[in-house]
Order: sequence, then structure tokens, then C-alpha cells
Amino acid sequence: MKLKLGIPKGSLESATIDLFRRAGFAITTSSRSYFPGIDDPDIECMLIRAQEMARYVEDGILDAGLTGRDWVEENEADVTPVADLIYAKQSFGKVRWVLAVPENSPFHSVKDLQGKIIATELVATTKRYLASHGVTAKVEFSWGATEVKPPVLADAIVEVTETGSSLRANKLKIIDTVLESNTQLIANKGAWNDRWKRQKLEDMKMLLEGAINALGKVGLMLNVHQKNLEAVLGVLPALKRPTISHLSDEEWLAVNTILDESTVRDIIPRLKQAGGEGIVEYPLNKIVL
Repeated sequence: MKLKLGIPKGSLESATIDLFRRAGFAITTSSRSYFPGIDDPDIECMLIRAQEMARYVEDGILDAGLTGRDWVEENEADVTPVADLIYAKQSFGKVRWVLAVPENSPFHSVKDLQGKIIATELVATTKRYLASHGVTAKVEFSWGATEVKPPVLADAIVEVTETGSSLRANKLKIIDTVLESNTQLIANKGAWNDRWKRQKLEDMKMLLEGAINALGKVGLMLNVHQKNLEAVLGVLPALKRPTISHLSDEEWLAVNTILDESTVRDIIPRLKQAGGEGIVEYPLNKIVL
């Protein structure tokens, strides 16, 4: 038996493969094949566009796949969400689908777009959003380069953004958020009810979430004489609880902790001043909570 797993092709592809690498799965891709290799004999991978992933999972062509919650909702797919994986191609965070208009346009809210033209790739969701606000507008599917369409080809757009930089570069302003989204591991309902496949997916979820928990974290270990322990602990963030163990010389202790990588450059010199010795910083692949 094998688990058929969809990997999102396109903007999320490299981030997803890197996340799986951190989780302990080596996925290898080829420009000539839509079937990546993976170093787990129980898994078969297939590259599928995120926009189509939920449909293939719902239909059972794939047992599971990674896609955005936005595309699950867009397709109204009947699938089982296994895990919310809060990462994206740049910031490993959530993304937003936003309603945006030209900076110099007279539109300030969705109500101002009554009877206007809106371009987007997220057509069904945008129509539901407009209906919820009692607005009737023409929603056109955009094949790409959506940001350049206003004001000539459309009055407004609904587009995905992480930072808003592309919208600002195209002189667009955000007037509302239509939908927040993040990557999900989803499963076919039949596969989820299969005992072996469900266990495989639950194991995968634990490892992927562990890899996400480790993002931006590092391990730090050092030795300290008992007389300096209080000073060393005073340097470490108050909410961190380091592991403390005795060395062969009982007057010396080993301290091991996990810290935000961004704080380590300030903390290491202070640990040294407080009496820490043999300070080692090391990378983390997974933190399983």
C-alpha cells in the first residue's frame, strides 16, 4: 500500500520541499517529470497546481495533498483538513486575498464597486464576498498579471499578497481583506478513514509541524561553574526553561536551551561575561511539542 501525496507545483513548491526536508523527507524533482522522488517507500508524490489540488484529493485521485485553504474554499471541496501549516513562499506566515483599487481611484469601500468590473483568479470566493455585502459586480477570471489590469481592464482586483509590496509597486491600495489563507495538509475522506493511511498522515503532520516549530529557533548549550549559574540564568529570557545537568566535576553544570535565532547574537556575549564557557549554538530541524 502507498500513500499518494500531492505536492503543490509553482510558488509554494520550493518552500514545501524545504519544509519536508526539515521534517526528514528528501523530495527530488526533475524539470521533465511531474512525479518527484521521495526517500519513503510508502509514499508516491505528484506535482499538482495548488488551485487544482483539493479537487483531485476530493475525487480520490490523490490520498492527500498540500494546498491553500483559499483553494479548498474556492472549489468548495469536501475534504478532511489534517493540519494547518502556517508557511508561505516568503514569510512562512499567512497570506491574504485583498480587494485593491488604483491609489487615485474614487473607490474607498466594496460598496463603491456596485456595477463595476473586478479581475481575480479567485472568482467563486469573490462572488460570495460581494454577495455578502449586497454588491453586484462583474467578476472576471484573470489568467495572471492581475495587478496591471486596473484601471484600463478592470476597476478593481482581488489578489493574494504576503507583504503588499507588489500592489504598492503597481500603485494600488488595499480597501478590504476578502480572505485569509494558509497552507493545509488535506486528505481524501476515504483515505482518512483507512487506518494505515491515517496513521501515515498523522505521523507526517507531527513531523511537519515540528519542522515549522523549529523555524527561527536555535539550540544553545554551555558549561558554567555553580557559583556563576544564577548570573547565567539571569541572561537567558525569563520564559525559557533550560535543562541543567551535572558534569563529571560536580562543581560544573551543563545548560541547554532553545532560543529565537534573532536574539542569540546579543545573548552569547552576555553569557560569556556571566561566566559561561564552551558555548555552542546549533541548528534545529524539528521541535515536537
